[in-house]
Amino acid sequence: MEATVTSDSHRHIGVLPAWPFYGGPPISADTTAKSTIAELIADLDAEGTERALVLPNYGVPIATAAFELNKLAVEAGQKHDRIASGLWVSPKPADAQLNEQALSLAGEAGVRALKTSFLLGGNPTDPECTPQLDEIFGAAKAHDLVVHVHTSPGGASDIDNVGQLVEKYGDEVKIHLVHLGGGMSGHMKLIGGRLFDWIAAGKKVYTDTSWTIGFAPRWLVQEIERRGFGEDRILFASDAPWGDHEGELARMNAAVKDTELGRLFLRDNFAALYHA
Repeated sequence: MEATVTSDSHRHIGVLPAWPFYGGPPISADTTAKSTIAELIADLDAEGTERALVLPNYGVPIATAAFELNKLAVEAGQKHDRIASGLWVSPKPADAQLNEQALSLAGEAGVRALKTSFLLGGNPTDPECTPQLDEIFGAAKAHDLVVHVHTSPGGASDIDNVGQLVEKYGDEVKIHLVHLGGGMSGHMKLIGGRLFDWIAAGKKVYTDTSWTIGFAPRWLVQEIERRGFGEDRILFASDAPWGDHEGELARMNAAVKDTELGRLFLRDNFAALYHA
């Protein structure tokens, strides 16, 4: 196995406007964000990334900012067969019309995922978000797409909340929980049992090791080997430009060494999940 050759299950395209986060001055922290397909392809080539799931960049509280990048993500997937595209969709009721426009692209060639997050509002437990979530997961089922969901510790994105999406929709829709549940608490909950319980129950749940704390990928590998299943549910991801491909790859390689799990995590599981 060539350990440097990867398939990246989570990266973004597009440059966002500067924003005054946390009461400070307007900033653009995603310094390696790429605004063109050519720039993205150059990055993939430099990294040795064979294939990638490419999603609209998001993170500023401007409703249209990520939605407007959907067409760019779709174009990237249609121009390059090494790219699978994802569409940005929102759980917020205020974004219903924007979601309708986004989901009209769900059947486009190359689209493999719907990306959503509760960082910018909404909550999986909020009944007001249920209609949009039902639309998102309904479209994913109809078009055989993966729903790609951000996780992070605390708040609406905590695995205790996001995990309810797995319980509700995971029998019929493939759900990719990014960041291995999000932080120390998320890692503990997922690796300590919840991920394996869901798999054993037949849930179509997947995760990746981006943003993980150092101990987590090694423990994850140990648990998969001890339990004897789950090796087909783990993917490599960089989350560039918010994550770092080189660092994420080093962490993954340290966990899997030169093993069969490495081949699955770095390439084969991506091909199976995203049909690429």
